[in-house]
Amino acid sequence: MPGDAYPQRIVCLTEEPTEVLYALGEDHRIVGISGFTVRPPRARKEKPKVSAFTSAKIGEILKLEPDLAIGFSDIQADIARELIKAGVEVWISNHRSVDGILAYIRRLGAMVGAYEKAEAYAQRAERHIADIRAAVAQLPRRPKVYFEEWDEPIITGIRWVAEIIGIAGGDDCFPELAREPLAKQRILANGDEVVRRAPDIILGSWCGKRFRPERVVARPGWDTIPAVRHGDLHEIKSPIILQPGPAALFDGLDEIHRIIADWALR
Repeated sequence: MPGDAYPQRIVCLTEEPTEVLYALGEDHRIVGISGFTVRPPRARKEKPKVSAFTSAKIGEILKLEPDLAIGFSDIQADIARELIKAGVEVWISNHRSVDGILAYIRRLGAMVGAYEKAEAYAQRAERHIADIRAAVAQLPRRPKVYFEEWDEPIITGIRWVAEIIGIAGGDDCFPELAREPLAKQRILANGDEVVRRAPDIILGSWCGKRFRPERVVARPGWDTIPAVRHGDLHEIKSPIILQPGPAALFDGLDEIHRIIADWALR
């Protein structure tokens, strides 16, 4: 669009801005994406992949002549610094909660001149959350849920994951660790504390690799955990829960609610 006052050549350094911009019909503005992007599937076919999570092809990005690069968190600080030094405008979001995801959708929409579409999309997510809460109110019991983000060392779930577990009808086993923004602050010294907290359900989403329940149940002492005794170990695919974007509020929430509802009604 000639004369467009909003960014027209955006590089998305993580998946969530790509997913949001496609959902808003603003994908024509994207010129480069993260190699980890799987949502929506067509993005991988249509857009060049120019970054990982902790590294990026700075030269390739600069060739795309972006007028905005969008990333997430302190983990992408080095990429952001390189791009800023090269004269690129950069937005690094740092949201860690469900409310933060909703605000992110609205903010990103406003940045590309699509505030009304973003508001409608955020309200759709809010209605979906309300529908799940209403369904949860009908369930007879709530499980204790342990969410594992990595296995060696053991890393527990971040805040938006814990909040989604709560909306879906469960109680996160490590609420005090969920508030810690950095993964290194959510490392468990060993599995003993998980055994002590005795979760009813174990959810695994080992960032970028397949969850292996057989390895989890073989850990010393874990055979006494209710989730292990009853076989309640489930993988949640990383793209639908570990990115603080729409996927977590729709597919991630739905999948966790399905698992919890099955348990509660058994």
